[in-house]
Amino acid sequence: MGRHYYSGKDEADYLKKISIYFLNQNKYFETAGHSGIINWSRNGEKTASIRVEYIVDRTEYYLRFIYTQTDKDTGEKKDFNYKVRLDATPCNYGGLRYWFVCPLVVNGRYCNRRVGVLYKNGDYFGCRHCYNLTYSSRNENRRYRYNPLFNVLDYAKKAEELEAKTNRRYYAGKLTKTYQKIVKLRKKILNLSNLIQ
Repeated sequence: MGRHYYSGKDEADYLKKISIYFLNQNKYFETAGHSGIINWSRNGEKTASIRVEYIVDRTEYYLRFIYTQTDKDTGEKKDFNYKVRLDATPCNYGGLRYWFVCPLVVNGRYCNRRVGVLYKNGDYFGCRHCYNLTYSSRNENRRYRYNPLFNVLDYAKKAEELEAKTNRRYYAGKLTKTYQKIVKLRKKILNLSNLIQ
């Protein structure tokens, strides 16, 4: 289960998810029958994995999800093997854009919502609407989000983190993209600091 906050909703940010973007980047949709394993990890240790197989059946597209889940209370292992239907829409410059069709049943009705990401907040993967999920950014206190002092601290932290990751400021005589971000953050800090004073 995802983290649970005052809104009464679990947060999608902390759940296992599968996105169309990720599958497309990893060339799952190039050939029928293509399959691969997606792993999730925490602190460098693998926590879970799933086998995903792309299936084309005449004019219908599917992904088959195959995984095993261990019950935390009983330690009993349960195998899952089910298909998630895909919908495809044509792109302006050729090719297809794929979407998951949510396979969950809520209140006796199939969801059938077309989405780009499926989350696992139970036994099966489903859309954030069916699982009634929110995002952590929506749970931030409004006063915190719009207070210039907190923004200054937030930007300073981001700039510090980027600087720790940056090996060089310049490449081929120009500022690197990462360092350009740092410069922008510093300008924001300066502007907000002037507002606070």
